[in-house]
Amino acid sequence: MKKNLTFFLGILAISLPVLVSNLAIAEKPSTEASKEEACITCHTTISPGQVKDWSVSKHSKEGVTCSSCHGGKHTGPKDVNLVQLPDEHVCAQCHEKQFNEFAKGKHNFGWTSLNALPITHVEPNELMEGGKGCGGCHNMGIKTEAQKKEQRDKGYKYQNNSCDECHTRHSFSKKEAQDPRACQQCHMGYDHPQWEMWESGKHGTRWRIKTDGNMQSEAVAPTCQQCHLPNGTHENRTAWGFLGVRLPLPEDSQWKADRITILKALGVLHPETAKPTARLDLINSVDMVRLTQEAWQKERDKMIKTCSQCHSASYAKFQLEQGDKMLQNADRLLAQAIEIVAGLYKDGIIEKPANYSFAYPDFLYFMQTGGGNMKKLSFIDQVLFQMYMKHRMRTYQGVFHMNPDYAYWYGWAMMTKDLGEIQELAATMRATHKKNPKK
Repeated sequence: MKKNLTFFLGILAISLPVLVSNLAIAEKPSTEASKEEACITCHTTISPGQVKDWSVSKHSKEGVTCSSCHGGKHTGPKDVNLVQLPDEHVCAQCHEKQFNEFAKGKHNFGWTSLNALPITHVEPNELMEGGKGCGGCHNMGIKTEAQKKEQRDKGYKYQNNSCDECHTRHSFSKKEAQDPRACQQCHMGYDHPQWEMWESGKHGTRWRIKTDGNMQSEAVAPTCQQCHLPNGTHENRTAWGFLGVRLPLPEDSQWKADRITILKALGVLHPETAKPTARLDLINSVDMVRLTQEAWQKERDKMIKTCSQCHSASYAKFQLEQGDKMLQNADRLLAQAIEIVAGLYKDGIIEKPANYSFAYPDFLYFMQTGGGNMKKLSFIDQVLFQMYMKHRMRTYQGVFHMNPDYAYWYGWAMMTKDLGEIQELAATMRATHKKNPKK
């Protein structure tokens, strides 16, 4: 009898934890599990790619399920409107460090800068807020509740989160975000072909060869992230900023004059008084330029430190200074072109568009050189904008990204061609204007 009792107690000791565990699963967690199973079953038919991405993600392995990000109110096709589309704050619940870094970096200003530009408000909504053009990249940025409501009211409900620009949903892969190809969609093309510059330059070439297994695994092959997001930081910023302008103005008298001319065309300085306009505060608010020597030097020193992981500090400093000098050369050509077109405005040969603040070229209207009026586009202004936004960018960014062809043929040589075309167009416009006094 004693032997049987001992045997029974032994069996109970082994079975009890299993029994309790099964009972726990059968209670509340089983309800939640069934809800998650319902999500997966339904969406395997509706959006199978999303389910597949989530199933291979780290989130799925860590128990981050559908309701963790989307809430539990949406349970079927009749209440789709109750689904929560997660923003950066949802991600921050687990990724606080990355969220705080992102909030301080320039990517966070993508949406604000898009909406601050006058061009945004004269182009089709689908290209801007709808995300099929500029908004496809510039939707990055932590939006206010008012901004999100404005988007929803227009029918645009999916541009709610910046994190999935680099870690695409629903796999949210760290490896994907660390791959330079993750940068390609936004950092390419007309005005900022950094991807093409890097890929066809020596850095990108080495990365491709190494990736293909034709270089030693220990060999260095810098990626976009290693230079601009080192050590996994989500805070990114560059010394010159996107516009290639900064304060204080240069000590060199010619470069100072050229930079003032460019700032006038950006609408930052008044064309007649050279005093700051409201746009300076606007550009400062979205962190597009460095407004002090200290702010600029801080970013330059960070880049020298990054370059020094492979090169000597003196070599890195020299290469970056060459980029500065090439920007100075590009500014000389651009300023000459701006002054030619500005002269046409001053003499009444080009009529000031109603939306322009001044009778002066305005780069922030992009190719909409009629201020949104398609019947009054100025072609010479379009050539000037191309010189600024396409060819000047390629000139100095090509040097910074160590790409000889972009720096010369796609950049400097094209700026020279633009200047020649602007000179020819201006001469023709002046000659024909005199023959047609009605204009």
